[in-house]
Amino acid sequence: MEAIYQYAWLIPVLPLVGAMLVGLGLISANQATNRLRQLNAVFVISLMGAATALSFAILWSQIQGHAPYTRTLEWAAAGNFHLSMGYTIDHLTAMMLVVVTTVAFLVMVYTDGYMAHDPGYVRFYSYLSLFGSSMLGLVVSSNIIQIYIFWELVGMCSYLLVGFWYDRKAAADACQKAFVVNRVGDFGLLLGILGLYWATNSFEFGEIGERLQTLVESGSISSFLAVVFAVLVFLGPVAKSAQFPLHVWLPDAMEGPTPISALIHAATMVAAGVFLIARMYPLFEGIPAAMNVIAYTGAFTAFLGATIAITQNDIKKGLAYSTISQLGYMVMAMGLGAYGAGLFHLMTHAYFKAMLFLGSGSVIHGMEAVVGHDPVLAQDMRLMGGLRRYMPVTAITFLIGCLAISGIPPFAGFWSKDEILGAAFATNPLLWGVGYLTAGITAFYMFRMYFSTFEGKFRGNEMEIRHELKSAALVPNFGPGAMDTRELAATASSHDSHDHGHSEHPHESPWTMALPLVVLSIPSMLIGLVGTPFANYFEEFIYPPSETAAMAMEKAAEFEPTEFYTLAGASVGISLIGITLASLMYLWRKIDPAAIAAKIQPLYELSLNKWYFDDIYYKVFVLGSRRLARQVMEVDYRVVDGAVNLTGFFTLISGEGLKYLENGRAQFYALIVFAAVLGMVIVFGVT
Repeated sequence: MEAIYQYAWLIPVLPLVGAMLVGLGLISANQATNRLRQLNAVFVISLMGAATALSFAILWSQIQGHAPYTRTLEWAAAGNFHLSMGYTIDHLTAMMLVVVTTVAFLVMVYTDGYMAHDPGYVRFYSYLSLFGSSMLGLVVSSNIIQIYIFWELVGMCSYLLVGFWYDRKAAADACQKAFVVNRVGDFGLLLGILGLYWATNSFEFGEIGERLQTLVESGSISSFLAVVFAVLVFLGPVAKSAQFPLHVWLPDAMEGPTPISALIHAATMVAAGVFLIARMYPLFEGIPAAMNVIAYTGAFTAFLGATIAITQNDIKKGLAYSTISQLGYMVMAMGLGAYGAGLFHLMTHAYFKAMLFLGSGSVIHGMEAVVGHDPVLAQDMRLMGGLRRYMPVTAITFLIGCLAISGIPPFAGFWSKDEILGAAFATNPLLWGVGYLTAGITAFYMFRMYFSTFEGKFRGNEMEIRHELKSAALVPNFGPGAMDTRELAATASSHDSHDHGHSEHPHESPWTMALPLVVLSIPSMLIGLVGTPFANYFEEFIYPPSETAAMAMEKAAEFEPTEFYTLAGASVGISLIGITLASLMYLWRKIDPAAIAAKIQPLYELSLNKWYFDDIYYKVFVLGSRRLARQVMEVDYRVVDGAVNLTGFFTLISGEGLKYLENGRAQFYALIVFAAVLGMVIVFGVT
């Protein structure tokens, strides 16, 4: 055992210490803690830096071939029930630790510039540190129940960070939406965990898969029940990694500050779902029906996210739907059995998507100098254009990210996405076709985003566009709150008087924001070279933890250059078609996008309205829940309360009546007896 493994528990603990100390400072000495904001930031960043250094040391140890290590202690026991807690160090853990800590560290550095003037600067760092600690604890967890604990902590932190600006209604609504949607998936995950424990009497990753397979083969458990358990577990990643149909929370989460958007969408929350699929791979791979559910869910999500992204004008929401699409690629790879390809794309995507989100934050920071602190204006690409002249560092790094995600060689995204498409072509040509078409759409919308933002003339000072955007933003998509024309014009005019900055042109971001962009551009360009088919070092390192590992290695070794060049050429070709089309529409203006949208109006409206999922969910679940609640309240009022009130009424009436009979006078009682006897005589005498 490597000596460094004894200290691996420090990786999640160090950021936790930072979050706790800064949080206690805010609670006990708020003003003093906020005055020492830079010192608090340096303290939190240093602790994450130490965790990053430890993560690299563990990765290097695993690369050197040291055996995996697990350390546990008994946490709780009752009869035959024993629950252990601890940490596991293996190839998957080592890779994820490096990805999470490096991105989190750079995001923290970037935050100093982005949140410099925010009154919640120190509080934001505390939340960031707690978020990083929760994700790192999830990565090193030694069993599925421990993962679930950190899984919920990650969800809690995302709630705090997405709703960080809680005084804005949009942010408050977004964090509640994210919380509720994720609870749906988490409930499914909890049911799956309990079902697997009932069947296998274990929470350990390897044991669950082996025992369940044995039980199915022996007939002790039906294969249908095994599929149900696996799909329930998969519901957790469906919510966390924003897969259809629980993808709707992710775009709304853009209401949080941009650094947390980068962290959520690159290395932490959304990556947790793909990580759980990888960790539970011994369970899934033995259940073909569950693997098909995973593969088709991922493929549809990839296509869904890409088709919505092509019409988004908010730069952050466009990147959010891009993330949904790329996560779909990873999930599809896992379902197809391409374990290594899915994790390879997770790693490369973490770096170039973090760079793209931080680049969007840099753009927003520059635009706020012109349009003021208004997200409706600062984030809309229709007000941008020509920013490359004012923000060269941001433009170059953003271009690198666009090339990487579009799959242009030799950038990182080419090698990882092409490996997924190659696995799909060999396994399921239908899913390959979906992934192939999605690759072309991805290149189109990413370069639409780049050209609209950084090329052409700057449109930020055109008041007509500002007024139009503000007017559109004041009209809700659905539900109550619609204004008439006069109210709308008056409100828009009042907003226009405040929508101004202190400059006519945007400016480049400070070095604390630009430096992380430059650093992230290096892996975005080069890290894919560790997983080329010519020498796939990543595949050799991150093999599946199962009996099929040797088969996977043999398959990787059987490299056929002709097949690779054909598939890679086709992949690059459709990406170039997408880039060319985006150039003709948004760079050279040879094709009018509005004319095309008018010709395919139903499809355009479908994409612009996000396939109407938000509207459907609002009508079915929100309004449906309210209607059901009103009906339940009516039943409670008329039936339950009615029965109780009627019982009370009869008791009251009978009591009021009896009090006149129970007066304590013997003569009155004798009269009643006489009347009763007389009545009986008359009745029986007549009969």
